[in-house]
Amino acid sequence: LATSQLATATVPATALDRFLDGLKTLRAEFSQRVTDARGATVQEGVGSLVVERPGRFRWEVRPAGAEGSQLLVADGRNLWFYDRDLEQVTVKPADATLTATPAMLLSGTGDIRVAFDVKVLPRADGLDWVQVTPRANDADFRDARLGFAAGALKRMVLHDKLGETATLIFGKTVRNGVVNAGELHFIPPPGVDVIGTPLP
Repeated sequence: LATSQLATATVPATALDRFLDGLKTLRAEFSQRVTDARGATVQEGVGSLVVERPGRFRWEVRPAGAEGSQLLVADGRNLWFYDRDLEQVTVKPADATLTATPAMLLSGTGDIRVAFDVKVLPRADGLDWVQVTPRANDADFRDARLGFAAGALKRMVLHDKLGETATLIFGKTVRNGVVNAGELHFIPPPGVDVIGTPLP
């Protein structure tokens, strides 16, 4: 066995490990509520997530009462962020932002403990909870708590570095279903500002 395998062989499997085991694709719909450091709601909305491992996903959030949406697409080489309200696209190499988003956590392969500290939390609200904390200082979130029931991801609570908390409640999910290639491909729309240079 490799050293990394020996190191993780003694670590008990968490609900997150069991969820990721055998995961090839994931399609999910969710509702999202964002609160500030004082607990006041600053945004509500709905979203969708499509994952194809390794390293490809599409994460879109549509805030309530707003015409635009925010779209994050990892195509295996680049990570694209499209803010429709601002008509702006930001692109970075995907490997440079490996732990930047929870979607990266779900779409990655290999030992998650290389990039994250993983901790089992007490069972609450009928869910088995696992907390992940990025080891890198440049991640977009401080920690994420994932709640599972019957092997399915039901909730995700994200704490960012600005003190805001995003709570995602997952509804319909499809595990290892068909994902079309076009869903995980992104071309900036004509006329939008593009910040960064994508890898070819």
